[in-house]
Amino acid sequence: MPLPTLTAVRYVQPLREGGSLPAVVDTADDAGLWVAKFRGAGQGARVLIAELLVGGLARALGLPVPDLALLELPAEFGRMERDSEIQELLRRSEGLNIAMRYLDGAFNLDVLAAGDLIAPDLAARIVWFDALTTNMDRTARNPNLLVWQRRPWLIDHGAALYVQHDWRGVDEARTRAPFPMIRQHVLLTHAGDLRAADAELAPRVTEALLAGVLADVPDALFDDPSGPVGAGELPDPAAALARYAEYLATRARARRAFLDAAVAAQEDARRAPPPRLRARR
Repeated sequence: MPLPTLTAVRYVQPLREGGSLPAVVDTADDAGLWVAKFRGAGQGARVLIAELLVGGLARALGLPVPDLALLELPAEFGRMERDSEIQELLRRSEGLNIAMRYLDGAFNLDVLAAGDLIAPDLAARIVWFDALTTNMDRTARNPNLLVWQRRPWLIDHGAALYVQHDWRGVDEARTRAPFPMIRQHVLLTHAGDLRAADAELAPRVTEALLAGVLADVPDALFDDPSGPVGAGELPDPAAALARYAEYLATRARARRAFLDAAVAAQEDARRAPPPRLRARR
């Protein structure tokens, strides 16, 4: 089913935590509150592409991700906003943006305090998935995990697929390379059997699945001046779709490199002594 397209009608509040300056917005037709990610933010359209593609792929593989949607910002939206920085951001973002469902009452997950809310097999699937999609933004410092209705939810995938910021430099070796930052993954020691997670998820990352997920990424994001087509790296949206699909399909087929690296990182982390607690005076 295609993603819904919503219209923003009211800017509710900024979420200063994210580098892309997201915000809670209200939408027309009683669609409720959503977290908007703006095309006009400094990181541009490629962050939105990663959000749609990686978030959509996670959902397709059964991982808990809030609902996704396309979001239209009318020209008059945000004109009454007093903060000049926010008003400029909204002006640059008129037209197409993206959003994820606002989980009212959700809070950031502390793995040390509430790790029991994430079963080891789910944690293993998340670690495997983040290695596949090269998501560098699931660390103890910034886990991007929320707890809502006593369930964990994965958010903020804009930092994944970091190779997309320089497609000209992505060759076969780089596509198949391990993901060194998996050593910093917040769930690495909590995760169960990573090879079992691989056996479950990898066969599901098919060309048909990737094509279905990529179909939700609008051409306008590729064509945006900050997108891979608008920036001249890829010739047209069809070529962009094919390039993203090829990259992920190749990583899934050649996953042994990133899987072995993740397993080794997990073993090293479990052998490491626990950090010493320091009393404050």
